[in-house]
Amino acid sequence: MAEQSERASDEEVRETAEMILDARYPIALTGAGMSVESGIPPFRGPGGLWTKYGEPPMNGFQRFRADPKKAWEERLSKRNDELFKPLTVAKPNAGHLALADLERLGVLRFMITQNIDDLHRQAGQKALAEIHGNWTLIRCLDCTTRFHGDAISLEKLPPECPRCGGLLKSDTVSFGEPIPGDVLNMCAEHSALADLVIVAGTSATVSSRRSRRSAT
Repeated sequence: MAEQSERASDEEVRETAEMILDARYPIALTGAGMSVESGIPPFRGPGGLWTKYGEPPMNGFQRFRADPKKAWEERLSKRNDELFKPLTVAKPNAGHLALADLERLGVLRFMITQNIDDLHRQAGQKALAEIHGNWTLIRCLDCTTRFHGDAISLEKLPPECPRCGGLLKSDTVSFGEPIPGDVLNMCAEHSALADLVIVAGTSATVSSRRSRRSAT
């Protein structure tokens, strides 16, 4: 009965479709719930990784800056843990494919995702901002250039940027790390144009400490 009460009626589906088609500049915002069907565990809520193991240190970025070699070694040692192992085998689900189809049809104008799992890209999404980064990429903290993980040798840690010689870090945004400016600018630009936002897989109620401070 609970499942039936949560399922949208045909009328609600039609009304939602009409709203999306009538919008001038619809965008989407997705979160961790979007990828649960693909086998990636959420962080919060029942069965969430942080629910089971507690939240990671809130100063992850500061710890990286203090000892990047150690931070890289710790990251590489976790390649087969409960978070990273599912990322290596996950495939886009029907939700990812549907949103990519909306973009291909010219309906959906832009996508903002909180997810690091690369599944929107794999589904074919092009106009995309990954606000928390992408686990398959490595980012230079100096010039902000992003490289695919396979393109960077990790024999020497920490790795150096082949473009500017700067410090390389996983593209995923650590606690205490500012969201990269290029991503924030894209989000601000498209959000300002949007007259409708499709929200999927997130409550959209959790904000970072940094954003809460700046809003007060």
